[in-house]
Amino acid sequence: MQRRELGTSGIQVSVVGLGCWPLGGGEGWGDIAENQAIATIHAALDHGVTFFDTAEGYNDGNSERVLGRALLGRREEAVIATKISPSNTEPATLRKHCDASLQRLQTDWIDLYQIHWPLPDERVPEALATLDDLQREGKIRSIGISNHGVAQMQTVLGEEVTIAANQLAYSLLFRAIEFEVMPLCRQHGISIIPYSPLEQGLLTGKFASPDQVPADRMRNRLFSSARPHVTHGESGQEEAVFDAIGRIREIAGQVDVPMADLALAWLLHRPAVATVLAGARRPAQIIQNAAAATIELTDDVLAALDAATAPLKEALGPNPDHYQSDSRYR
Repeated sequence: MQRRELGTSGIQVSVVGLGCWPLGGGEGWGDIAENQAIATIHAALDHGVTFFDTAEGYNDGNSERVLGRALLGRREEAVIATKISPSNTEPATLRKHCDASLQRLQTDWIDLYQIHWPLPDERVPEALATLDDLQREGKIRSIGISNHGVAQMQTVLGEEVTIAANQLAYSLLFRAIEFEVMPLCRQHGISIIPYSPLEQGLLTGKFASPDQVPADRMRNRLFSSARPHVTHGESGQEEAVFDAIGRIREIAGQVDVPMADLALAWLLHRPAVATVLAGARRPAQIIQNAAAATIELTDDVLAALDAATAPLKEALGPNPDHYQSDSRYR
C-alpha cells in the first residue's frame, strides 16, 4: 500500500483509509455486530490500510470505542484520526473531550485531531491555542480541520498553528472543492482527505436511475429538493448525475476496472489528496477498496473522466456544501 505524508506533519498515511462511522452502528447505519466491525478493521490492517477516521460525534462515541477495541495490540500499526465537535471547543471542555476520546480509543495519542465543522471566527484563536498545547503535550500529533471553506481556512491559517489536513466531500460527482478550496490547500501544504468518495453507492454503478436510489441516500444537492429528506432548495442535477454515471461506467468497462475502484483511483490522482476515506462494514469491502490503491490511470483516462463529469461540476458550481444551498462553508 502506497503511503503519503499528511500535510507537512511527517505522518505517513495509507492512500486508502477506512471511514469508521458505519462501524459504530446505530441511527442511519443499522446494527452491526462488534466482532464484524473488528474483523473489518483487522482486514484493513492486514491489507495495508493504516489510516482510520472517526469522531466523538459518530454513534455517540461508539465508533471510537469499537476502533479502540479493534486496535488493542496493534496500535503501532495504525494512524488514528478523530474529530472534536464545534460545541466542545471552549478550552477546558476541549481538553475533557480530547481525554474522553483517548479513553474510548484506548490510546495515549491521537495522530490527527480535527475540528469537525468551522467555528465562529472569534472562537478560533483559543481553540487552536488549546490544540497547540495538546500537541506539545503529546496527546495529539497533528491538527486538522474538516468542512472548512476558503474564508474559514484563512481565519484558521491566521493563527500560528500548522494545519495538516482538511477533510471534505469530494468525488467524481461532486467536484466543488476544485474551484477554490483545493487551490488554497495546495498553496499552504494542507492535505485533502475526501469523504463520500463513492457518493453513497452511486459510483458503484448499482443504480441505473434516480428512482432506484434509496430515499435516505438522496439527501444531497445532486438530487431534487422534491425528494424526501432533502434540506436544500435546489432543483438538483439528477439527469446530469446519471448521464455522468453512464459515461463513467463506459470508461470503467474500457479499462476493465470496477467502477468503484476507478472512482477511488481517480481521487488518488488529484492534487493534494493524501488518503481517501472509503467506508466498509465487512472485511471483503475494505479489501476491495484497498485494491484501488494499485490502479494507475493514464492521462487519456483521466481526461475522459474529467470530460464525463465536467458538465455536472459546472452545474453544481463552487459551493462545497454537499447538502445545503445556504452553504455552511464560507
